[in-house]
Amino acid sequence: MTDDLEITLEANPDDLSEQKIDQLRSAGINRLSIGIQSFFESDLKLMNRAHNELESRRVLDMARPVFDNISIDLIYGIPGSNMSLWQQNVEWALEYDLKHISAYALTVEPKTALQSFIKKGIVPDVDDDQAKLQFEYLVDTLESNNYEHYELSNFAKPGWYSKNNSAYWQGKTYLGVGPSAHSFDGSKRRWNIRNNIQYIKNIEANQVFWEEETLTTVDRYNELVMTGLRTIWGVDMKVVEERFGPRYKEYLLEQAQKHLKQHLLFVDEESLKVSRKGRFFSDGISADLFMLNLK
Repeated sequence: MTDDLEITLEANPDDLSEQKIDQLRSAGINRLSIGIQSFFESDLKLMNRAHNELESRRVLDMARPVFDNISIDLIYGIPGSNMSLWQQNVEWALEYDLKHISAYALTVEPKTALQSFIKKGIVPDVDDDQAKLQFEYLVDTLESNNYEHYELSNFAKPGWYSKNNSAYWQGKTYLGVGPSAHSFDGSKRRWNIRNNIQYIKNIEANQVFWEEETLTTVDRYNELVMTGLRTIWGVDMKVVEERFGPRYKEYLLEQAQKHLKQHLLFVDEESLKVSRKGRFFSDGISADLFMLNLK
C-alpha cells in the first residue's frame, strides 16, 4: 500500500458503531465520509433520514479518535429552514475540527414523500434565495476557518482535498468496483448493475454486469466545461484546444463573454474560472457554455 493511497468508506450515522469503526480502520480504510446532513431532528425527519441528531454527534465522537481524515455531508436549502438554523449547523460542524466538509443544496427528487408534501402544501417549497444566502454564509464561514473551497460542494483543510473528488472533477479516469459503481476511461462511462444479487449472478455466469455509453466529442467538451468550472482549477483553455481543436476554444470564449462582462467568470492565465460572485451559479453558467451541436 502506497503512503498516499486514499481509501474512503461512505456511511450514515446509523450504519456505524464503535466496533464497526475500529473494524473499518483495521481493514485499511483511512478516510471516513459520514452523511450527517443536519444536526437538527426536524431537518432529518423532513428528509426521511434513518438517523437522529444524537446518533450524528455520537458517531463523530467515536470516529474522531480513530480516523484522522473524516468528512461529513451537510444539506442547505431545506424547506422551512432559516439562516439562524443553518448558522448553528455550520458552527456545530466546525466544533469537530474536521479535515473535510461537503455541502449540497437540497434536491427534491420526483416521486418522494417530500415532493408529495410540497405539492400538497404541507411543507414549503425550496426557497432558492434562502439557499443562496445559506451557501454564501457557508463559504464565508468555512474559508475564514482555514478551509479551502476547492470544488463547488467541497471544502477541505490545506492538504486534505479528497483524491476521489479531485480526480472526478478534473476528468481523470477511474474504476468502480461493486454494485452501482461507475467507471470512466476517458471516452466511455460504465455503470454496474444496482441489484446486489443480480450483480453477483452475472459475474458468476460470466455475463455483462454493466451498462455503458461512449461519449461524443461534444459530450466530452461539455463535461470538461461543467466539471472544470466547479473547481478552483477552472477550465484550461490550452487543454480545450489540444483535445478538441481551435474551434472549440473560440466557441468557449465567445459564449463566456456575457459572463466575463458580468464578472461571473474571469480568465486566470490560460484558465477560465468562476468568480466568487458566480460560484452559486456555476452549473447554470456551464450550461451557457455547452456546445449543443457542431457549428
